[in-house]
Amino acid sequence: MGAVAAPVDLMARERELLAVGRAVVGVDEVGRGALAGPLCVGAVLLERGADPPRGLTDSKRLTPERRRALVEPLLEWAAAWSLGSASAEEVDAWGVTTALAVAAGRAVDGLATCPTHALVDGPWNLLRTPRDVPLATPLPPTSRAEGVPVTPVVKGDLHCASIAAASVLAKVARDDLMVALAADWPDYGWAHNKGYGTPDHLAALRRLGPTPHHRVSWRLPGPVGRAPAGAV
Repeated sequence: MGAVAAPVDLMARERELLAVGRAVVGVDEVGRGALAGPLCVGAVLLERGADPPRGLTDSKRLTPERRRALVEPLLEWAAAWSLGSASAEEVDAWGVTTALAVAAGRAVDGLATCPTHALVDGPWNLLRTPRDVPLATPLPPTSRAEGVPVTPVVKGDLHCASIAAASVLAKVARDDLMVALAADWPDYGWAHNKGYGTPDHLAALRRLGPTPHHRVSWRLPGPVGRAPAGAV
């Protein structure tokens, strides 16, 4: 029999930073690959090294029921939390990379306490807003988050409790929003596909065209322009 892998200490990075007096924020995004709906970024601030709620991991590995069950324990565990978003219109104007940075900045700016170190999911600094937007496009807003030291963590939602917590809170909030939007746009299937490119969603785009919540700068498989309100 092979050796049993040691469990991952989800708080290792956080405790190391907390031990030297840092206020640590974990940051993660959801909705990057969706065709419709906003980008949503969660920010979870820790000021002490208590163990996270049992079962916390990457939100994509959890059932919707388990994610929702974690929300209240996560809110009790975190020192503070916040969500930031960027709309489909902002994605179209700035591109997904800049829009993600704007949403992340909004999430960190929403915290009552400014963090002194950020752990960010992925290989790059999500909090640094690119300024190279197209001519005649309004510059994206600046954020206090741009001055926070950042440690990018590849697969951070599997290795850092604060990042995993941010992913769960952002995922639950965005899913709830897409279900609410589905009441006005039922033919696109957002209640179950959450704006991602499932066959029924793509079929509705071909038939009806995009809504105000679609990212029309993307190569969508429907007519150019947006569907008028009430078209479905």
